Amino acid sequence: MGMDLQSKIRLALGMVKDHVSIGKATIYNPCGFTRLEIAVVRATCHDSSPMDDKYMHEILFLVSNSPGSIPFLAERISHRLGKTRDRFVALKSLVLIHRLLRGGNRSFEQQLCGAYVSGHLQMSTKWLPRNNSDHSICFLHNYAAYLEERMSWLINQAGKLEPIMPKGLDLQFYDGKTIDLVFRRLPKCQVFLEKVLNCSPLNILPSDSLAQAAMCNTLKESFQVYMTFCEGVAALVNMFFDLKRSARALACDILKRASKQSQELYDMFDTCKRFMGSKNLEFPYVQVIAMDHVLALEQLVHSTPKAPNGLLSSTESRSSPPIFNFLKKSTELQATMADKEGNEAHEKRGGESSLSLSLFSCKLETKISKVWVVFDDDDDEAKELSSVKSKLLDVTQVHMNVDPLMWGSQLTRK
Repeated sequence: MGMDLQSKIRLALGMVKDHVSIGKATIYNPCGFTRLEIAVVRATCHDSSPMDDKYMHEILFLVSNSPGSIPFLAERISHRLGKTRDRFVALKSLVLIHRLLRGGNRSFEQQLCGAYVSGHLQMSTKWLPRNNSDHSICFLHNYAAYLEERMSWLINQAGKLEPIMPKGLDLQFYDGKTIDLVFRRLPKCQVFLEKVLNCSPLNILPSDSLAQAAMCNTLKESFQVYMTFCEGVAALVNMFFDLKRSARALACDILKRASKQSQELYDMFDTCKRFMGSKNLEFPYVQVIAMDHVLALEQLVHSTPKAPNGLLSSTESRSSPPIFNFLKKSTELQATMADKEGNEAHEKRGGESSLSLSLFSCKLETKISKVWVVFDDDDDEAKELSSVKSKLLDVTQVHMNVDPLMWGSQLTRK
């Protein structure tokens, strides 16, 4: 009963403060943005209910018709967040920033992010002491840290989040887009997802609808970034054996972190499904990356001779030591599942040699004769083809097991 009375007194005092703030904005506003400041106060009032989207739309409308008002808007929200000592006002101020980022157009989003870089927009919650026993305070701090990272991301024309990457690092090896995705975007995705993981739903009470609304927006954006995260991991695995040793070590560090985060994301999304199942959220399927696979690749890096400095290894210097300890079980399983007709061919190649050929590229050595071969004009095409086949097989020797009939079929098609 005492808590109910205390919350009522807090709400009454908060409403008085809101009315005072609105009165001050009406009487004195040197910039002429009275309606904009009033909309900010009303959007971040002292009650515990979720923020009404009508105030967000009103702010966007006022900003679109008032050039130069975005720095003023950023300063008013920062002032509201820094001056208050009420948790609901602080959380509503952060939610307002998040909703403006998601609801405004690309130009508005870029200008608001620019206001954060210039210092007009501040999202510090240092005035609120951390208390691990108070889960709502922990969520407030973690949500503020998430929004600070969110400021380095923009919504592209396709409606998906993409990081703001600094210019100047131009890597023109391999595939430019793949290098950018693996070594620049993927680490940014990992930082983003780390901030999301800190906003644990376990710190949100079932009755705290305001925090649940904030978490809902955070999850929606994490789903998009997770898709980019998966694309980056897949590209990194595909190009792993094309990298030099130093780059492989960096790739292993990225994969280790990805393995840890994939398991944490799986657990977090599973928890959110139970706590926030009625929010119509389309949770993605999380593919957990096995740490054993990453450790096997790391063992491969240590067993590879050190290569010259650079990012990608050339075809001539590419080394491919086998990792039979890691893939032995999968190879044996494939051998037992093979058809009876293919067992003899599999045994002939050998378990280790077939694995090596399937994983790594084989180097072909070709000896070409310098003897000129003169062909006589003959109307008999069959006789001419037979002569070409025999002479070509005599002058070309490839150090692999190549079936001569295969060469004949290729020449006939030509």
